[in-house]
Amino acid sequence: MTSFPVRRKLAVLPFVLLPLGAVAACSGEGNNATTDCGVNSCTVTFDRGVDANASILGIKAELVKVQGQMVTLKIAGQTVTVPVGEGEQAEGFDVSVQSVTKDKVVVKISGGGGG
Repeated sequence: MTSFPVRRKLAVLPFVLLPLGAVAACSGEGNNATTDCGVNSCTVTFDRGVDANASILGIKAELVKVQGQMVTLKIAGQTVTVPVGEGEQAEGFDVSVQSVTKDKVVVKISGGGGG
């Protein structure tokens, strides 16, 4: 009956590894940007005034420009302009601009039809 505890441990293993998969889906690699990711969404904080991008949810997100309260991003190759406090869709991702300061732009990107 020693196989029962082994089977229980094997059954639990995917749930233990699940958070690692979520982190892997959102890499912190990029230029002048930091990321904070969950299972189906990432919050990206871009530095302003520099080439800023991040690899998240299997795509590349880039800050193109900020003009007043309008933020232009390139999400998986598609350019989208989003007003601060609002959201748009780009390549099947929900993109919302949470805040803009003189130094940073904070954007939330949710994958696969909004989660």
